[in-house]
Amino acid sequence: MNNELPKEYLRFNVIERIQHVILFITFLLLTFTGWALKYPEITIEHQRWWISMWGGAKTAGLIHRIAGITMLIDFVWHVIYLGYMLSTGKMKVRKDTTIVPLPKDISDLIKNMLYFLGIGKEKPQFGRFSYIHKFDYWAVFWGMGIIGASGFFLAFPVQVSFLFPSWSVNWMWEVISIMHSDEALLAIVFILFWHFYNEHLKWDKFPMSTTWITGKITMEQMRHEHPLEYELEFGSKKGANK
Repeated sequence: MNNELPKEYLRFNVIERIQHVILFITFLLLTFTGWALKYPEITIEHQRWWISMWGGAKTAGLIHRIAGITMLIDFVWHVIYLGYMLSTGKMKVRKDTTIVPLPKDISDLIKNMLYFLGIGKEKPQFGRFSYIHKFDYWAVFWGMGIIGASGFFLAFPVQVSFLFPSWSVNWMWEVISIMHSDEALLAIVFILFWHFYNEHLKWDKFPMSTTWITGKITMEQMRHEHPLEYELEFGSKKGANK
């Protein structure tokens, strides 16, 4: 029996990485074209070059719709994939590896804040996903619900108009437009200041973590960032390489 620890640990398989890349690319396209469409007036000097870069408002709108539909398809694929993995037993729900929020995540958050403030002496021990990862992950579901639904309504107003009563026509579309625009702005800020910092810009990962490309992390990273999962996977081998 080979008790040697591997040099790297496969954190995300190729399907999960492809889904992430599609999400990443479509998010950038939606961000850039959405900003151009939010301020398309060519009379605004600093906006003229931006909307022109996308071929004008009509072309930018087409790119925006294609990227949005692709993102929704990617999201549905991910949900179906999760269902398949769980139903076949290839993915198991365990407290140290699940992405589902647990009471421990709340205590981990409090413990981490106390540690950062110098009040607590010990950092919390994380499994495969910390409360940061879980918040990051489930925020996508929230965003897909609001941005995805409102974006679909705005992309196909004639087809979905029957869903709204006639007395709401004067204000319903304005509400949907504001929901789509403001939630998108919130998503952009969240990705830039939360996701990018935690996954790429922290001192031990700067300038970028390559996990989203390779799917792998080093064993040292796993011991440091995911000690509970490390114990679960390699507890019987952890002294093998000493």
